[in-house]
Amino acid sequence: MPSLISKPFARPDAIREMPKGRAEILELGEVTVAMARWEPGWRWSTHLRAIAGTASCEVHHLGYSVSGLLRVTLDDGQTLDVMPECVYEIPPGHDAEVVGDEPWVTLEWTSGRFVGVSPEGPGERVLVTVLFTDIVDSTKTLERLGDASWRELLLAHNLRMRHELNRFRGREVATTGDGFLAVFDSATRAAKAGLAMTRAAQTLGLSIRVGIHTGELEFVGGDARGLAVHVAARVMGLAHGGEVVVSSTTHDLLEGAGVALHAAGSFEMKGLTGRRTVFTVTDGP
Repeated sequence: MPSLISKPFARPDAIREMPKGRAEILELGEVTVAMARWEPGWRWSTHLRAIAGTASCEVHHLGYSVSGLLRVTLDDGQTLDVMPECVYEIPPGHDAEVVGDEPWVTLEWTSGRFVGVSPEGPGERVLVTVLFTDIVDSTKTLERLGDASWRELLLAHNLRMRHELNRFRGREVATTGDGFLAVFDSATRAAKAGLAMTRAAQTLGLSIRVGIHTGELEFVGGDARGLAVHVAARVMGLAHGGEVVVSSTTHDLLEGAGVALHAAGSFEMKGLTGRRTVFTVTDGP
């Protein structure tokens, strides 16, 4: 449960120095908040690309522009100037630069834990917990609601899902039209995020299914590659609406995590050898 807490940026938990930039980091329980200052002349592709190891910035940003002006260019060519005293959202896949002679100062509560941190570079495999989500019967819902109402509902769904990913320190890798692919550095946080995401979807009248598997991945250009992605997708395919299903590998890591685990059977999965046991996760010890 979130705590009642307040911290000053005068005493940050961490300070991150970067080329032509600096970020002060505060940890508020499960939430990371950053106050960042980017100097005139700063550009992501010039000063952070080598650190990130990706062709463009693959971080989802949600924040408040305190002062200065930032120009954002998406990979598809769309551009936007983020003005002072404005809130903003920037999707993954973009470049950005400070415009003018004034530093851009910003407060962010989605990307604070990622800014200026080198992700796993190409060729380096890392152990993560992979989470897939999918809206159940999305086509039927679209037909029932119509295009306009479905778009509004999907936007609300995406906002709720990203909120829960942020709460549990998940890293959004991709959207799948009506679902998400995300990775976590903790099996426990992934499982609890999955449970929170199913509850959040239910408040919108939607039912989602969640699949989770732990394994090694390689990150290339912001994409996650490896067998673990395919296993997590197959595990999700075994889930019913409102269920969080995990592989046996993740199951073993969740012992003592404060969640309940229930055997759901042994299955053959397309493209994978042998039968694999999966488990549903519910709240409670």
